[in-house]
Amino acid sequence: MRKVIVNEFLALDGTAQAPGGPEEDTTNGFEHGGWHMQYGEGNGMTKLIEGAGGFLLGRRTYELFAGYWPNAPDEVQHIAGPMNSKPKHVASSTLSGPLEWQNSSVLPGPLTEAVAALKQEDGGDLLVIGSTVLVQSLIQDGLVDEFRLIIDPVLVGGGKRIFPDDGALRPLRLVGHEATGPGAIIATYAPA
Repeated sequence: MRKVIVNEFLALDGTAQAPGGPEEDTTNGFEHGGWHMQYGEGNGMTKLIEGAGGFLLGRRTYELFAGYWPNAPDEVQHIAGPMNSKPKHVASSTLSGPLEWQNSSVLPGPLTEAVAALKQEDGGDLLVIGSTVLVQSLIQDGLVDEFRLIIDPVLVGGGKRIFPDDGALRPLRLVGHEATGPGAIIATYAPA
């Protein structure tokens, strides 16, 4: 059975919005896009992406990635290759039909059933990157098998978060951790 692994860059205050750049996501007037970039790439993303069996993406993240990875610069081709070639399963109620980015498709039917069916297929684990709305739904539906959180030593002061604010208690257990040179912590949790 495949696992769903949520991989997120988080500010210490829990913000997940726009870690990669100032124009990445300015929803609700968010002004701190790119807050993660000063903490570097020593976070194992390349290995994680290379090992993934495919990706689960929300619509906004899909559109951002589809606009970037097919024409990514040479210095990130080690990530662009697997991002472009591996299957991308997109959760969306507004996209339909064939998607332009190679190996991309819209999840059929209700999210819970579609993701549960993907987990039953053979192949490598499914990696979720970004996609804050999708992640909240996956958490609420009990479909996340692992959280891999890259926690940066910065307070952003607000913005989108991945954890639902629904009052539900969801115990986790730490399954791995490491500190990076620039002060970030990579913490991996699974449901307890």
